[in-house]
Amino acid sequence: MIARRDVYQAIADPTRRSIIGMIAAQPQNVNAIAENFDVTRQAISLHLKVLADCGLIVVKKQGRDHFCEAQLDKLSEVSAWVDQYRQHWEAKVDALETYLEKLKKEKYGNKKD
Repeated sequence: MIARRDVYQAIADPTRRSIIGMIAAQPQNVNAIAENFDVTRQAISLHLKVLADCGLIVVKKQGRDHFCEAQLDKLSEVSAWVDQYRQHWEAKVDALETYLEKLKKEKYGNKKD
């Protein structure tokens, strides 16, 4: 059984994150993407395959060129995952603020600064 790739695998690599950033605003052809990296075109093609397998890009053929277009809807999965931890840390910060206010009142009483 072949393991299905997911969006987390795609964004785990800095080169793939850079590629997503490059094509997020405007589709680009594979050669234009490859020119921005110090690796072989074959290596870029492998990165593009991972991104396509994860559903983050679509590669469309136009004549001889292959254009990569971002499909960023899947990133909402990552955003939702991160949000659960953001809420956790916001709750911790709120608790810390409450605790610090309590200490401040204990130390200074009800005096205003």
